[in-house]
Amino acid sequence: MGWIVRMAWRDSRRNRSRLLLFISSIIIGIAALVAIYSFGDNLEKDIDNQAATLVGADLVLHSNRELAEEAQQLVDSVRSLSQGYSEEQSFASMVLFTSNGGTRLVEVRALGDGFPYYGQLETVPESAGTSFRNHKQALVDKTLMLQFDAEVGDSVKVGEMTFEIAGRLEQAPGQSGIAATVAPAVFIPLEYLPATGLAQKGSRINYDYYFHLNGGLDADAIAAGIDSLLEVHRIGYDTIASRKQETGRSFSDLNKFLSLVGFIALLLGCIGVSSAIHIYIKEKLNSIAILRCLGASARQAFLIYLVQVLGVGFVGSIMGALLGTLIQQFLPVVFRDFVPVAISSDISWGAIAQGIGLGVWIAVLFALLPLVGIRNIAPLNTLRLSLDAPSPIKDKWSWVVYGLIGLFIFGYAYLQLDGAVETLLFTGGVALAFGILYMAANLLIWLVKRFFPASWSYLWRQGLSNLFRPNNQTAILVVAIGLGTAFIATLFFVQSMLMTRVSLSASENQPNMVLFDIQSSQKADVVELVKAQGMPIVDEVPIVTVQLEAINGITADDARKDSTIQVSRRALGGELRATYRAELSDSEKITSGEWQGQTAKGDTARVSLEADYARRIRVDIGDKLLFNVQGVRIPAIVGSFREVDWNRVQTNFRLIFPMGVIDNAPQFHVLMTRVPDEAVSAKMQQAMVQQFPNVSIIDLGLILSVLDEILDKIGFVIRFMGGFSILTGFVVLIASVMISKYQRIRESVLLRTMGASRRQILVITALEYFFLGMIASFTGVLLALGGSWALAVFSFEVTFVPDIFMMLLIMLVIASLTVFVGLINSRGITLRPPLEILRKEV
Repeated sequence: MGWIVRMAWRDSRRNRSRLLLFISSIIIGIAALVAIYSFGDNLEKDIDNQAATLVGADLVLHSNRELAEEAQQLVDSVRSLSQGYSEEQSFASMVLFTSNGGTRLVEVRALGDGFPYYGQLETVPESAGTSFRNHKQALVDKTLMLQFDAEVGDSVKVGEMTFEIAGRLEQAPGQSGIAATVAPAVFIPLEYLPATGLAQKGSRINYDYYFHLNGGLDADAIAAGIDSLLEVHRIGYDTIASRKQETGRSFSDLNKFLSLVGFIALLLGCIGVSSAIHIYIKEKLNSIAILRCLGASARQAFLIYLVQVLGVGFVGSIMGALLGTLIQQFLPVVFRDFVPVAISSDISWGAIAQGIGLGVWIAVLFALLPLVGIRNIAPLNTLRLSLDAPSPIKDKWSWVVYGLIGLFIFGYAYLQLDGAVETLLFTGGVALAFGILYMAANLLIWLVKRFFPASWSYLWRQGLSNLFRPNNQTAILVVAIGLGTAFIATLFFVQSMLMTRVSLSASENQPNMVLFDIQSSQKADVVELVKAQGMPIVDEVPIVTVQLEAINGITADDARKDSTIQVSRRALGGELRATYRAELSDSEKITSGEWQGQTAKGDTARVSLEADYARRIRVDIGDKLLFNVQGVRIPAIVGSFREVDWNRVQTNFRLIFPMGVIDNAPQFHVLMTRVPDEAVSAKMQQAMVQQFPNVSIIDLGLILSVLDEILDKIGFVIRFMGGFSILTGFVVLIASVMISKYQRIRESVLLRTMGASRRQILVITALEYFFLGMIASFTGVLLALGGSWALAVFSFEVTFVPDIFMMLLIMLVIASLTVFVGLINSRGITLRPPLEILRKEV
């Protein structure tokens, strides 16, 4: 073995830079994985260290309704075990900035004293986080302050009360940047909530109760002891341990997704390794044959070059690990809007060891494909240099290597995904993408050969012929660049589809403003105000809160006592927002049963359920349901199932009653209208907030801007990760060009000898890489179109209309970059004098 290592070292003396170049294509992939592994390790550690600040208390109880007497006694019993107790009531409402008249739908959080017990409300100035509760003051989220150009000391009107802005809210326990974008918070003291007039009967308010337990008490044990009682009263709970587990699970999924993205970049690099080592071994055929003549066995020759690959694989993996550690310093900045904890950027030695080990293993595994052919190189090759190793297809060991590669990809994906089915889909998807790109490259070669444009000019013909000449890199470059292009193009298409899905409702015939929480006594006046602003009433819908108590006589208590009963325990006792109407809307279609819009006096109501909801709660046509409507029990029969178009911005429901059943129940109303422009929208919202402060407004224009901001943030993250794939593709391109440069030197010198100018050789090279870039990007865009079409039809359920300009722009940019890289790396070829062909210096 010592002799083999010495021979590997000696043989590498003139080729070390080239060997390192071979492995350079996996450096970016290793860097991506090390960065992601380090990010995951630090995130897990930070969630552990900051778990208490995610909740802000030892135990939190949640309810979406005011507590009944028995439920209040349960809360009081836990309070008796606590050294600190605080309440919070939160709900969606409009606020008005008095300095400029700006209005916005926000999450109002009326907070009592004490909370948070861990962490703090991070504000500017710092003292505002505690002092605002002692005065008629508010904390306003920083995004709102920026949007409405508000300053500390200005006023904000919440309901019927005006609060002074005590400070700018930077961070609250468990809040992420995305959450603040969707629902920016305004904190007010709990004692002033009744004076706002927003807590009315029928108002949708969430109640939270925070407990700072006495020392030594276990929050999880206390919660487990009263779990059955909490379920009876429909009260949820959170502890530090449960929130940590939930948060860790959520971001474990994110980390696994990112790992798969980095793995795809690594797979691209693996193809580059295999191709590069294949060409390297072809150039070493004569040296290997001489070794065989001198008595070296096929096994020894194989091990010499395997040791070389091991060495450069180890060096390349260390370089990738170092680069990944550097990238990890920037990942906390990239993901800060998505994570509710402050992320550290400590060095993770475990992640570095994983990256190095994975890099060495992959370098060897993918280099084995060309290396196994060394066993078949005979001493005869010294006399017949054209004699090549047998085709890998005929070598059983090549199939063993293919099997190992397949098992490795499947095994890695299995560790990141949940179950064999998802793993098979991912592995199959990767194989399909690679297969399509590889077939596209070979189809290109066949088409160029079969329909070669003999009438074109010489330079164009020469550039085209380079696509199928010996040592061409057509297949490898089309696969590498094409897959990276497909990844980025799919991102753009999906982001466009998401925006289109919402924008569809902005057409002239659709409402673009929704007013909700309208009390019955206010309905007529609100309608009059909307009409006075010159806007139409597109729709007006009553909403009644109901509770499903029994399915075919089976209650939640029955289901708890007998686990074999086939009903949904979560549905029983759960609240639903329902409506009543005589006719279905144009967004609904009966799929089973029959709709009856009117119930005669004394008859049992026949309700209509949304089909997916009915499937989830396991009911069928004719089943009997019992509803609790504000204390009144109303029996009903499942009369029909409906298919609902949820994509439309209008009131859609899982449960609909016919007329004559719940018409007189306590209810609130939703009104839909259409505003012509932003000026009218602002005027309308100001008038509504001033006259009816409890009425909340959703402006579709605001939805679009918020969604666009969120998609931009998500898009940046995915583009950041997808950049590893693109970058790897270009590293493979550079390595492939450098590897094939030696063959191009011979060709270029021959052309120079025959009278070709340097300009002509550069044009030929540019045309070759332009064709490569265009074919690779075109195939990648086609893959992206296919995947995006499937998402549009089967997931988003929208008509897929691709952005032709974006497609052409992506193709042009990728092709231009390919040409640029190709010319930069080929510039030395034109500097070789013709005499070099006689010296045979390759």
